[in-house]
Amino acid sequence: MTAIIDLKILYESNYLQWLEETIKCLKARQLADIDYENLIEELEYLAKNEKRRVRILLEQIIRHLLLYQYWDLEKPRNANHWAAEIIGFRNQINEDLSTNLRKHLEDNFSIIYSDALDYVMAKTKLTNLPESSAYTLEQILDKNWLP
Repeated sequence: MTAIIDLKILYESNYLQWLEETIKCLKARQLADIDYENLIEELEYLAKNEKRRVRILLEQIIRHLLLYQYWDLEKPRNANHWAAEIIGFRNQINEDLSTNLRKHLEDNFSIIYSDALDYVMAKTKLTNLPESSAYTLEQILDKNWLP
């Protein structure tokens, strides 16, 4: 029981050391010594951040696809930049996209598209943008696809 109290105190005073000690306890299967309350909180935070990270990347890709496809006035000057941004964001999202994170994107696709659409509409004042996505998730993630 002392280890739990010590780990809880350590969590508040030295997060990195708490993390290292928690990993040691897990590897040694010293489950009684684990600070479960803070470990659960950290794991929930980690999952939330990973979901947010892939949502942001997907939104960035959609924004740039919309700009690339619909903003004809700016396309001659910016098409290469937008295409490069799409490639960069795709590389980032595809690097760590797990089955669970992909499912999260599928489940939230319409909201993510709507957020991207709001941004592009505010930036461009275009009125010819589709209210719902003309792109599939597979197309958006395909490194060789552009509209």
